[in-house]
Amino acid sequence: MTCKMLIVATIAGAIEDFILPFIDHYRHLGWQVDGIAVDITSNPACVAALNSVWDVPWSRNPLDPRNFVNAVPRIQKIVIQGDYNLVHVHTPVAAFVTRYAIAQLEIKQKPQVIYTAHGFHFHQQGNPLTNLLFLNLERLAGRWTDYLITINREDEAAARKHHLLPDARIFYTPGIGLELDKYDLDRVSSEQTEAIRQELKLKPKDVLLLTVAEFTPNKRHRDQLLALKQLNRPEIHLACAGDGDTRPEIEQLAQKLDLQQQVHFLGFRHDIPALICSSTALLLTSGREGLPRSIMEAFCAATPVIGTKIRGIQDLLTDDCGLLVEVGNIEALSQAIAQMIDHPQQAGQMGANGRQKVETYDVHNIIEQYTQIYHQALARQTSTTSN
Repeated sequence: MTCKMLIVATIAGAIEDFILPFIDHYRHLGWQVDGIAVDITSNPACVAALNSVWDVPWSRNPLDPRNFVNAVPRIQKIVIQGDYNLVHVHTPVAAFVTRYAIAQLEIKQKPQVIYTAHGFHFHQQGNPLTNLLFLNLERLAGRWTDYLITINREDEAAARKHHLLPDARIFYTPGIGLELDKYDLDRVSSEQTEAIRQELKLKPKDVLLLTVAEFTPNKRHRDQLLALKQLNRPEIHLACAGDGDTRPEIEQLAQKLDLQQQVHFLGFRHDIPALICSSTALLLTSGREGLPRSIMEAFCAATPVIGTKIRGIQDLLTDDCGLLVEVGNIEALSQAIAQMIDHPQQAGQMGANGRQKVETYDVHNIIEQYTQIYHQALARQTSTTSN
């Protein structure tokens, strides 16, 4: 079977980080796979992987008028010229705008539109008014969607409860998939982990915790620093891999709390597997997630996790794969850190449980599920055209 598919995301980094294994698989089957994102033509990995790429000038800010004034006509032109069978949309802004653009087209054969929701913006921990707004936007966009893929059980249940699409066209896949071999403990040498400890100037008895997250208010780095201060154990260090708008604020907080010697701001890193293998535990204290990749990466290295009791994180940390705390509960977070460090045998078992569980999230399993959905969509397009 041959097919023409368009992949759409707000930024090229989302395609590079999550979608490349899918692109590679379907191109090897002889499919034409093209891509749309901001600055995608400047992304070497995406340019090399895709047949054709187009920049679209939209913003991650859903209120930015460019998302409709400039992006909609450009998307429509690309879709008409490409004559695609499938358009698979990712990330909220790109997904909404693209679905709207295609819905307004007056052409005989429209592509089947598939939306992977990487975490609805309405959720159990959300503000009621904000939840209502985003729920109604998803209901509206559901009219322009042929298939919906959710990546955690809470979103799947919400999609069915609110009838965003007919049940038969709502699917659950365990995440977006992970190339497990890239994060295998056996691929990280003792020399690499020792180099990281030397880089951070750690003493032999020092313990390293790791967080891998963009610096945004949602990731709640502040909670981690407050918990570290409350513990008052100078041998515990925290490495923060990532960058973002709130980093200066968190760096100032570290100074204010006199944690400069314990908190290490690493910026964007390419050696995440080595960082994970160098750490006693991974922390993720977000207020909202879809299905966090950093936890699955930690599982690959049998590194235990402390996370907040929210959608996505709960999916992963059940079955005794880590410790859960309520969002913003500094006391509980500090106790969980102490428990993970002071009970290494229990922590080791959690890591082993995570390593076993992560097999479910292997990208090859997700590709197989996507293939079944794509086949169903293609059959539906053929049926719709013939009628």
